[in-house]
Amino acid sequence: MASERCCLFLEILVAILLPPLGVFLRHGCCSLEFCICLLLTIFGYVPGIIYAIYVIVAVDRDRYRRDDYYYPVVA
Repeated sequence: MASERCCLFLEILVAILLPPLGVFLRHGCCSLEFCICLLLTIFGYVPGIIYAIYVIVAVDRDRYRRDDYYYPVVA
């Protein structure tokens, strides 16, 4: 429990310094969250920080990796 909080704190700290790197450490490269954070950081540093902290704290990274998330388009 304490190591999980420490890891979250370090990810937020990295996200403040380099927002795309913080999102990359949490969600991986070429994810939608990483691409949005990279784009927001290019447009402005502060929006990139805000989005990176939101993604690290609020978005569940395991939710989108489960098999039941992906549904076929045509049944």
